[in-house]
Amino acid sequence: MIKTIINAFKIPELRKKLIFTAFIILVFRIGSVIPVPFLDIANEIDVGKGNSILTYFSLMTGSAFNYGTIFAMSITPYINASIIMQLLAVAIPALEKLQKEGEEGRKKINTITRFVTVVLGLAQSLAYYFYLRSSGYLMKDGNGVEFAGFQGVFQAIVIVAVLTAGTAVIMWLGEQITIDGIGNGISIILFAGIVSRFPTLIEQLKEYWEHDAVVAYKFLVPLVIVAFFFMIAYIVLLDNAERRLPIQYSKRVVGRKMYGGQNTHMPIKINMSGVLPIIFASSILSLPGTVQMFLKNQPAEDSFWGKFFDAFQGDSWWYAGMYFLLIIFFAYFYSTIQYNPIEMANNLRKNNGVIPGIRPGRPTSDYIFKILSRLTLIGALMISAVALFPIVYSLICAAAIPGNPDATDVISQNGGMSISLGGTSLIILVGVALETVRQLESQMMMRHYKGFLD
Repeated sequence: MIKTIINAFKIPELRKKLIFTAFIILVFRIGSVIPVPFLDIANEIDVGKGNSILTYFSLMTGSAFNYGTIFAMSITPYINASIIMQLLAVAIPALEKLQKEGEEGRKKINTITRFVTVVLGLAQSLAYYFYLRSSGYLMKDGNGVEFAGFQGVFQAIVIVAVLTAGTAVIMWLGEQITIDGIGNGISIILFAGIVSRFPTLIEQLKEYWEHDAVVAYKFLVPLVIVAFFFMIAYIVLLDNAERRLPIQYSKRVVGRKMYGGQNTHMPIKINMSGVLPIIFASSILSLPGTVQMFLKNQPAEDSFWGKFFDAFQGDSWWYAGMYFLLIIFFAYFYSTIQYNPIEMANNLRKNNGVIPGIRPGRPTSDYIFKILSRLTLIGALMISAVALFPIVYSLICAAAIPGNPDATDVISQNGGMSISLGGTSLIILVGVALETVRQLESQMMMRHYKGFLD
């Protein structure tokens, strides 16, 4: 990877693209530290140590969400809008038709996605404003009283408008990277936001290493570092793994030329759904914690609702089990809506292609469906191992140090989605890095290819 980047810097065109991408990332990080007007945030917004939607935003936006900056919403509204459009394309025939219209159809879908992004950014900004208001983070007058009347309305409009505008600006910055830079712009910005949490993770590990009360941390910290590199290698293997279905095309004569008659393969990735099942599962499991956070009267721990909300925190085996089952479910759900075995079989038959040993038509679609089902299960199990590792690791740490309050603090800080560098972020980081390197290599290959005229 480093060698590829060094070689890319030697090429003027790619060097300009890399510098432009780095400049956009710099603008994004500068906007992530500029506070929104009318906010009074001395240190950091308390997003809680439990499993709520706020910890999810904190993870996906870096430090921007925790400090109430103009880019506090980050790229999450665009990601949610893209997911919504993918799901609606299956349910709405008009959107499905646009997807099949080629470049023009994709442009129209992108335009709709932009509008949906702004709407979602406005909704999230409103929710964020009400949370800041209820938590006492809004600027007050000289007497320590919140602004009311016209001043209060003006304050709310400015805060919501700035946050929504920040969402639109980030979306525009991502599109500029896609057009004039290297890689997918939205993924690059998401990558930069997650990487910005590295200093927090390093500081946290340093605190554990220097912890005198729990000597076991001296052994746990090196284990975390080793596991981190093993997980990176594991994710790289998972990202590159694929099943190749053999395809044989029959010969056909068109005019005086003969086409086909070649053997090839259809590559199917093991992890077809990527990180989306983890994101869906995390969002679903964060809803109870979010509801609990906004309750004025917290239920007792021994009551039914108290036990119910505790089951959705990241410090229980119940949570790990539900997380695992939801990842499996959403992996099958996403692969079902994205891959149609009947359509794949029909495309093969139209192009005079067959799978050796399988009859065209219904037998081919059934065979492809069986292969997809098995690969989906394997891929879901593999990404579940990455997603569940931080949670299981924290639970094992607590079990290894029983009766110590500091062990419980480990889980509360690192359990579930509140971990600084969980399975979700690792998959995103490695996936974006690999995809960017592939694009660099393909562009360098195109530049060095001399062609037939030479």
